[in-house]
Amino acid sequence: MAQRRTSFGDRARYWFDSTLARGASAIVGWMALLCLAVVVPASAVVVWTDPHAPRSLPDRLAQVWHLTGETLRLGGATGTPLRVTMSVLLALVALLYVSTLVGLITTALTERLTALRRGRSTVLEQGHVVVLGWSEQVFTVVGELVAANANQRRAAVVVLADRDKTAMEEALGTKAGSVGRTRLICRSGPTTDPAVLTLTSPATAGVVLVLPRDEPDADAEVVKTLLALRAALAGAQSRPPVVAAVRDDRYRLAACLAAGPGAVVLESDTVTARLIVQAARRPGLSLVHRELLDFAGDEFYLVGEASLVGRTFGDALLSYPTSSVVGLVRGDTPLLAPPPRTTITADDLLIVVSRDDDTAWPGPCGQWVEKAATVSGSPTPARPERVLVLGWNRRAPLMVDQLRRRALPGSVVDVVADCGGETARQVRESGTRHGPGPVLTFHPGDVTRPETLERLDVHSYDSVIVLGQDPAPGQPEDHPDNRTLVTLLLLRRLEETTGRELPVVTELVDDRNRALAPISPGADVIISGKLIGLLMAQISQNRHLAAVFDELFSADGTGIRLRPAGDYVVPGCETAFATVVAAARERGECAIGYRSRDEASAGPGHGVRINPPKAERRRWTDGDEVVVVGRD
Repeated sequence: MAQRRTSFGDRARYWFDSTLARGASAIVGWMALLCLAVVVPASAVVVWTDPHAPRSLPDRLAQVWHLTGETLRLGGATGTPLRVTMSVLLALVALLYVSTLVGLITTALTERLTALRRGRSTVLEQGHVVVLGWSEQVFTVVGELVAANANQRRAAVVVLADRDKTAMEEALGTKAGSVGRTRLICRSGPTTDPAVLTLTSPATAGVVLVLPRDEPDADAEVVKTLLALRAALAGAQSRPPVVAAVRDDRYRLAACLAAGPGAVVLESDTVTARLIVQAARRPGLSLVHRELLDFAGDEFYLVGEASLVGRTFGDALLSYPTSSVVGLVRGDTPLLAPPPRTTITADDLLIVVSRDDDTAWPGPCGQWVEKAATVSGSPTPARPERVLVLGWNRRAPLMVDQLRRRALPGSVVDVVADCGGETARQVRESGTRHGPGPVLTFHPGDVTRPETLERLDVHSYDSVIVLGQDPAPGQPEDHPDNRTLVTLLLLRRLEETTGRELPVVTELVDDRNRALAPISPGADVIISGKLIGLLMAQISQNRHLAAVFDELFSADGTGIRLRPAGDYVVPGCETAFATVVAAARERGECAIGYRSRDEASAGPGHGVRINPPKAERRRWTDGDEVVVVGRD
């Protein structure tokens, strides 16, 4: 084959590139030639077009040299060759000195800016929040802290993670939104290094939050981070409160020991499993949890009220027109929905749901209670339940345990998951681990295939729980939400085919996938990472709430429930919310809100109203539900 001829342009470019590859000397030489090629002809044009220029050629050439020397800072002196040479030498020395000085200054500034971009400078703040670690929870935590600090002037949140500082700032700016008055400071480095932890000034922080990463060894790293934090605070006069989260309950004791006394360690998998089961038993409960845990609406506060000392807890329920009382804190022990005849002492704090900590003001509410509208009969009896679990992950055994604790005789739990040997073994162990309970049956099958779901009588179940698989180690692209979204699409198709809505509870990992999920707007979706982030943000503002949340979300304690409104007020009557509170008081419960059936499909609250004013009147229907704090 004939060889293609190389064009002159290609040869010239190749020769030029080869010359530049020789190093700095070649680059300097080319720059000098380029400058002379431009400056000398331009100087000649200036001299020859000057009407006052000398007439002789030597004088004109000297004038050209003079202009060239001034332009290139070469002196431009004329005279004997020695004089010209010395002038050029002095000009080059001066140019070298100035260039070196400018280079040193530029290098120092560049190194300083690079160090700042790397996040290696020490934070000098007081009372700030330190967030250690990086995961999907960090966006929820930072966003909620910004909302909580909206009315403060000098609030600061410091995030330390082993990631690029600029990348963290861009990600937080995109996902967490505007930070308002709060100063957001990012520092880069491993959270397990005590020397790096000192960059965040933990000794002067108001609280330290430790987040688990989205990897299998995340819990071990949380424990190591807590040990590094202890080392970094060695010798400090005071230690800030610490709030940490682990996924596996086997690491909780180690995390508590590493964090020290007074720290709060949450078990994210256990809390998530409990809330999924609660939402499966009563659709819409996840919306109530979201309203109570974020800082956008009403949340829990602890308040003291001297005027209620010596009176009963039942009196306190109707003593706050714009706040809802749910319990007492006696010492360090929360008493949620205690008996109405419980006497309030001087050391007790009331647990209230309110818009802010300064909006819980007392006032009489008894004038709005209409006893004729209350229902005094027995509550709606519970019945055996049928639950379908589609998928299996590390939280599934915990959910089965939660279902077993409260299941009535005759209840059924069917599990459909891939027929892997490990999955089948875990299902069998979950069915026999805690003795008698609901009948647990394992059906092997791929929940992302239409034929698997079509073989099931999905509409015969009281609730359908959709779980994503745990991502395989070393395969971050295998996101568990991908399979969950496919399963939800197939369930949606079944709904459209039959014209009947399914009571689906979905677990997602990434909050951004909620907008992609083919479900009704008011459906129950548990975002595991966001849920724990909300809890950590709430506890960071008041660590005494940790015991309150632990009781609310416990398996057998007093929790948040959705009850039929017909159990409290006569359906079809119009009455104030104070009447509902009084009716709930007779049953030993604390009413804190309601969910309207007519508004269940409309955003943003989907019918959920938390902490309405006691004087608010509405017509109650059979489909309405009352949000209460009480026991099953």
